[in-house]
Amino acid sequence: MIFAIKPFEIHDGDGLRTTVFFKGCPLRCKWCHNPESFSFQTEILYDADLCRHCLACTSLCNANLAKDGTHVYARENCTVCGMCEPHCPHRAFEIVGKEMSAEEIAAEVLRDEIFLKESGGGVTFSGGEPLAQVDLCVNVAKILKERGLHLAIDTCGAVPRDAIEKILPYTDTFLFDLKAIDEEVHRFCTGISNRQILDNLLYLDSLGIPIEIRYPYVPTMNDKEVEKIAQLVKSLKSITCVRVLGYHNYAERKYESLGKSYPLPDSPIPTKQELSTVAEVMRSHGINVLLY
Repeated sequence: MIFAIKPFEIHDGDGLRTTVFFKGCPLRCKWCHNPESFSFQTEILYDADLCRHCLACTSLCNANLAKDGTHVYARENCTVCGMCEPHCPHRAFEIVGKEMSAEEIAAEVLRDEIFLKESGGGVTFSGGEPLAQVDLCVNVAKILKERGLHLAIDTCGAVPRDAIEKILPYTDTFLFDLKAIDEEVHRFCTGISNRQILDNLLYLDSLGIPIEIRYPYVPTMNDKEVEKIAQLVKSLKSITCVRVLGYHNYAERKYESLGKSYPLPDSPIPTKQELSTVAEVMRSHGINVLLY
């Protein structure tokens, strides 16, 4: 189950990359900018601001109703049949989540094979959590590695150890999300403990495989974890850098389109100075830091 395949990405590893977004995630991070990645099922995004009440969709199903000449989307009646998307001339509907075979995914990625190779880039599996569908990851990776493509795995780390071991033979680097060191802070921010995550990070580090740590910095959530993360990272031997990802609220409209409430309506956006201070704290520990 895939929800996007995006070419020419530049922040998901070295060089130009194609990022494959796998649908489904065990975490529920309050700041997540891909809420469509939570569920393993196909979903419908409905953007009411794009609707022009032409009523073209109201004859299709019980989820699209006409009331006093106005279109009303009754999500509770929706069976995700998908008929609304192609019938809406204003693109108010978007189907997210598509079942694809390993061969189909690889074929789409390989359209840009020459650009990926010549730029020193490759392919990144992201999500959601790609290793929640590890067998699909492995089958796609086998095809891509036969063509000599670099593979990065962007993971939250909340996966069984055997999932990591299955993908290891095909992986060149890991992009490992580190939200918090304090277990209670992590549980509050994501809904789950971080014990498995930290265990997996230490395991990967022991193998010597290159790891980029990704720290989503979110004021009022995990902003007090900077020193703790720096202390852990400096004790590890395989970390290439820490990429600090400043919180933004661009996804608020996505939550509305999924019929969900935005979890952080009042959380402040970190300033450039604030993020620079975070970077300086980490650099004081001898850590290579990137800001994004």
